Amino acid sequence: MSFPRLWHTKNHLSKRMAGAFTILSMALFAGCAVGPNYKRPAAEVPATYKEAGNWKPAQPDEQNLGGNWWEMFHDPQLNALEEQVNVSNQNLKAAEAQYTQARALVRYNRADYFPTLSGGASATRNKISNNRPPSLITNGATYNDFQIPFELSYEVDVWGRVRRNVESYRDQAQASAADLATVNLSMHAQVALDYFQARTLDAEEQLLNSTVTQYQQALELIESRFTGGLASDLEVQQARTQLETTRAQAIDVGVARAQYEHAVAVLIGKPPANFSLAPLPLTTPPPSIPVGLPSELLERRPDIAAAERRMAAANAQIGVAKAAYYPTISLGATGGFESGAIGALLTGPSALWSLGGSAIAPIFDGGRRRANVDQALAAYDQNVANYRETVLTGFQQVEDNLAALRILEHEAQVQENAVVAAQKYLELANTRYKGGVTSYLEVTTAQSAALSDEVTAVNILGRRMVDAVTLVQALGGGWNSSELPQRPECCGKLAMNSK
Repeated sequence: MSFPRLWHTKNHLSKRMAGAFTILSMALFAGCAVGPNYKRPAAEVPATYKEAGNWKPAQPDEQNLGGNWWEMFHDPQLNALEEQVNVSNQNLKAAEAQYTQARALVRYNRADYFPTLSGGASATRNKISNNRPPSLITNGATYNDFQIPFELSYEVDVWGRVRRNVESYRDQAQASAADLATVNLSMHAQVALDYFQARTLDAEEQLLNSTVTQYQQALELIESRFTGGLASDLEVQQARTQLETTRAQAIDVGVARAQYEHAVAVLIGKPPANFSLAPLPLTTPPPSIPVGLPSELLERRPDIAAAERRMAAANAQIGVAKAAYYPTISLGATGGFESGAIGALLTGPSALWSLGGSAIAPIFDGGRRRANVDQALAAYDQNVANYRETVLTGFQQVEDNLAALRILEHEAQVQENAVVAAQKYLELANTRYKGGVTSYLEVTTAQSAALSDEVTAVNILGRRMVDAVTLVQALGGGWNSSELPQRPECCGKLAMNSK
């Protein structure tokens, strides 16, 4: 690269540079960011939750969901599993890497605030043609050309294009931080869901195995009565059928139970072959969940926060698109050394420099800028709709789980009555059979009813635990939008469990 040979006195250089910086300062002072300033659009928020009318209030020590919300279930085995999610879950690591990328993009675009300086060095040996038109260099001459050039370029952000662009990427990085929080909440919730499903199956298997023992004893009694001529072979086969059917049901539970165990292993970052989940039948009902007000949900759900930040980023892109209507003002400076002799390269007479500026604006582009603005406006409208839909979905999920927990609590009470009635029915059937009043078919019918009611009661308890976890997830799991990094380009690793 060659440079014009401009040699000036020190005073002249100082005046030129001072004038350039004066122009730059005036341009920056007068500059304004075009495009709309962001204001979060309103979303319809109900005053109260419809399904929380008869909701049992939380205890004083559970008024707020903490970062480690799973501790409210008072299950040490669950706590140990949840602690491994932050360390080894691969989905969470992928989300963290995505957030790191978003932060890097902010820094990349933020570099446009500053001038770009480049430098280099070159050395050439040249032979001038003898037939070249007359010039300052004698035709046929051979000479060396050594250069050490430096270039400085800077786009003056008069219209706010750079500022809006950085604003957009900063908002996107905050959205990525909220996405990370969403993945974190989802992974922890999934561990709890799979864990309680496995414990429900443990309880069901325990019940079935206990019933198998009872049926085994009943079969031995019937066979003894058959040997004594007090029972028929039909009754023996009825008892044996009941026993083997229940035994098969107990074995079948192991299929789903193994799958939940494998799912937990993957969630905590372990191969299923290296992980075992100790059986622990589910016995206790879920704790009371602090719900709060619907208006709080806008700040407590990370997916809502992510949608809101993407809406802000789209708003900033409108300003970037509108800035294209205005001239691009750039300042440039060139300096360095050039000499035909390497020994004199870094001496004063070898110095060269130039200063300048430019303003470039497209005169005709076939409607490209207008189309770009329209696209940015439509993208913003899309993000507004996505945000409002995310808010509505959040309210739906809270209402769904509130309704499920309320209804299941009532169903559990009714089912408990059914279990008690079925046990009494079974006792009466056994008494009637032993007294010779009825056949063994009545006993097997009562046994089936009692087992069915007990299994239903166990499954209702499991569903209540699952819905309690999904309610916590729907409420944001103790997260708050205040945890979003305000300057993601300079912040360290986002802490996911700060409470």
